[in-house]
Amino acid sequence: MKVLLVKDVKGLGKAGEIKEVKDGYGKNFLIGKGFAKLATNEVIKKHQAALRRKAEQEKEELERLKELEKTLSNVTLVIKRKLGANGSLFGAVTKEEIAEELKKQHNIDIDKKIVEIEHPIKATGIYDITLKLGHGIHAPLKVEIDGE
Repeated sequence: MKVLLVKDVKGLGKAGEIKEVKDGYGKNFLIGKGFAKLATNEVIKKHQAALRRKAEQEKEELERLKELEKTLSNVTLVIKRKLGANGSLFGAVTKEEIAEELKKQHNIDIDKKIVEIEHPIKATGIYDITLKLGHGIHAPLKVEIDGE
């Protein structure tokens, strides 16, 4: 009996592979537990179509992220904060603040989790920050901290 693996099965193969197995093992365990489907032509065609759709979606996502990277590399984000008596900031500039200001000033919506700050920003100046967009794409962002 030929089956199309839906999930990885230890000792048999990875998801997406077509394997020849004994009838009882295929029907009772693999298909019964949802690890595989009977490998008919229709099931194989649906699986291949799903793989093509997934590849197209990844390609579109990659193009969108590269475009976002180009946009972010030309952006300078200005954040105004109150200064203490000695000229230092009250607290540090957080990842959340950077994400919020990017949304307000440039209408670019990002998750605060992708912001990478090497050292806490506790003084005025210009800082280079990296945004991990995914798929191995890292976008540079200049952040200027001004005092009020």
